[in-house]
Amino acid sequence: MKLASRIQQVTPSITLAISARAKAMTKEGLDVCSFSAGEPDFDTPQHICAAAKAAIDAGKTRYGPAAGEPALREAIAQKLQTDNQLAYRAENIMVTNGGKHSLHNLMMAVIEAGDEVIIPAPYWVSYPEMVKLAGGTPVIVQTTAENSYKITAEQLRQAITPCTRLFVLNSPSNPTGMVYTPDEIRALAAVVVETGIWVVSDEIYEKILYDGAQHLSIGAVSPEIFQRTIISNGFAKAYAMTGWRLGYLAAPREIIEGVNTLQSHTTSNVCTFAQYGAIAALNEPSDSIDIMLSAFAKRRLAIMDMINRIDGLSYVEPKGAFYLLVDISQVSRSSVAFCKQLLDEKYVATIPGVAFGAEGTIRISYATDLDTIERGIDRLSGFVSSQSAKLQ
Repeated sequence: MKLASRIQQVTPSITLAISARAKAMTKEGLDVCSFSAGEPDFDTPQHICAAAKAAIDAGKTRYGPAAGEPALREAIAQKLQTDNQLAYRAENIMVTNGGKHSLHNLMMAVIEAGDEVIIPAPYWVSYPEMVKLAGGTPVIVQTTAENSYKITAEQLRQAITPCTRLFVLNSPSNPTGMVYTPDEIRALAAVVVETGIWVVSDEIYEKILYDGAQHLSIGAVSPEIFQRTIISNGFAKAYAMTGWRLGYLAAPREIIEGVNTLQSHTTSNVCTFAQYGAIAALNEPSDSIDIMLSAFAKRRLAIMDMINRIDGLSYVEPKGAFYLLVDISQVSRSSVAFCKQLLDEKYVATIPGVAFGAEGTIRISYATDLDTIERGIDRLSGFVSSQSAKLQ
């Protein structure tokens, strides 16, 4: 069977491949220190699990509306109004099978052949591939460590052409952990409004912030930018619900209606009783986010301190999420070869930066315990020393 050309254009996910390899090695009995997974190492809070279990007991196990349970859509709209100052209503919300699914649905609904989508690099691995699947053209704009891996308003303006349809904004960022300041967000918003393009803001890490960093949703800057903004978010990162597959889009009604049409012919509704867990996540008070954030903050400081002691490595201090993008260019020309050798020889799993459009770097996730961080970074230090010696 010949595969469709659209599949042949898509690059398999390196992050998932390395995570799978690390898990397989662990099952073989090897002591793997994995920094590859982009998911919290915490259990889903009990009150969320209890709400889903209660929904099962109440018979919430049947088909539901493709757009999502009305109570969840209302809760999401209320959250966006309260937390982000975004005046969405339930009719502007689409519940999807994870944040990734929300973005894929969006691309399929609004992008077609000839459309360009601006994506700053380093980027999350799936952004360009989703654009390709929709028939569009990813336009990659390279950022630099000197500018904290953030696209500037002038870079955005220069990248826009008559074919530009959409700009993808991710703050806090995967893989860099960078957070755009409110002034930087306002400057980008001004360009979007001035040029008449659209922006999709991926805000899945919005609650994971450090050192006083502030998250400003671009749609809250002005009524004008709000009309050109689409929000992608979900429950995976803030609520440790990665396996629940619950995400959502917030957008003008005509976009939501288009995405609803698409989803009704693909996955239909998201798991019904899982949505009741999401309602509890939004509506029932809990200190679970604060507990996770406190742990991430300690790990972040620990891992930065340890990386600082390794000659040949450098990074830009992250202000959000739970990733460190480490520059390895002084010790290796290939991030794939570096990560493969590190995993094979030292049993340490990291993600090559080339997957994020940032060759010469690796991504380290510190969504793991301090003991693993200490052992893994110690092994990384020994590996880098051996690599540096080979280059001399």
